[in-house]
Amino acid sequence: MIVNIALLTVTDTRTIDNDKSGAILVDKIAKANHKLIDRKICKDNKDDIVLILKEWTNNKNIDVIITTGGTGLTGRDITPEALGEIADKHIPGFGEVFRTISLKTVGTSSIQSRACAILSNGKYIFALPGSSGGVTDAWDGILKHQLDINHKPCNFVELFPRLKEK
Repeated sequence: MIVNIALLTVTDTRTIDNDKSGAILVDKIAKANHKLIDRKICKDNKDDIVLILKEWTNNKNIDVIITTGGTGLTGRDITPEALGEIADKHIPGFGEVFRTISLKTVGTSSIQSRACAILSNGKYIFALPGSSGGVTDAWDGILKHQLDINHKPCNFVELFPRLKEK
């Protein structure tokens, strides 16, 4: 099943041309035969992030939103707080599993990531770190499986609202 994905890079320093983590995700989305519906970059500004996420959660053509960047511990890292403002439900296991996977690649530095996931207006939103290693760990270790309808015993895709509408 094709999953329709929107991708938001949260950064004060990158552009589409030099957004390495975003480019990695674009490639992985294509290789998984999913469809990239929209891609944007915005500054580390909570109001701007919330505005884009609300727009996308109201778009019936989008199933999943992935953000990259803004999940660290510095003062400008506010992506989890932006997600908190629109969350209907938090998915705490996502961050826990991500940090477990990341522990194998970056050691105890994984504790500095606030990668997280929520449900908002029936959409899954995953907030990934801005590093190329972080997005690779998250996609290869979690998302490529959970966004595959054939992954068993269960996956996120089988819970999509658009499947229940049929």
